[in-house]
Amino acid sequence: MTPTGISASSRSQLSRLLRDNPPVVTPSVAAEVLGLTPAAAARRLAAWSRSGWLARVRRGAYVPVPIESESADVALDDPWSVAVAIFSPCYIGGWSAAEHWGLTEQLFRSICVMTDKRPHDRKPVLRKARFDLHTVPPSYFVGMKTVWRGGTRVQISDPARTLIDMLVVPALGGGIRHVGDMLSTLLQEQPKEAAKLGTYAAKLGVGSVYKRLGYLLQRDHPEQGDLMETCRARLSAGYANLDPALPADRLATAWRVWVPESELREPPA
Repeated sequence: MTPTGISASSRSQLSRLLRDNPPVVTPSVAAEVLGLTPAAAARRLAAWSRSGWLARVRRGAYVPVPIESESADVALDDPWSVAVAIFSPCYIGGWSAAEHWGLTEQLFRSICVMTDKRPHDRKPVLRKARFDLHTVPPSYFVGMKTVWRGGTRVQISDPARTLIDMLVVPALGGGIRHVGDMLSTLLQEQPKEAAKLGTYAAKLGVGSVYKRLGYLLQRDHPEQGDLMETCRARLSAGYANLDPALPADRLATAWRVWVPESELREPPA
């Protein structure tokens, strides 16, 4: 749809609404800025969307259409800012944070968002941007950094905190092999960040983290003796899979972790 003409008063209202470049416009925001009731604001946004000046992202959420655009079928200008507007409280984590911090060169097609919401659709596609949503408790919101995307503050897990999330759920890093590679990158290239691993693991209190981390350290980084001792001291009862997505029939007894054949680079202790 090509944007159509609107009245001078309507154009003035739209300009006021978009003056601060909000990544997403909602009826509540429009009501506050324009002095309308929420119902009236919702109708106004819907009218601007039909005219091609706003693009609907999902129910009750719109993004501006650039003035130079010949169509309202636009992609999101910055999906991270949209994630903050729609899924907050949230932070960018997993593979998306790993890409940001240079822990991996692998490219992923979706944005990994950690949120305390419980959405019905965990893999929404909004204006051509793919999101992968993962629900976490409020206690997981530690080890955050703030990055600015335009005028929007976006929370992102710092490098060490990103690794801990991946050790809780290896799929967040594309599987345990990729997680192991990213752990190596962190230890070798960002040693100050690596020192935070034990602290974040303790704050989350997930027993499987120590089992997976301890095994990977003993297998690939035996020089990390202090961190391995931290893992040993906090081993919980029971057993975990090194990667829950892979079949495993070899037990690394020292770490109480079941290991896939593909990850046995040496006999487990």
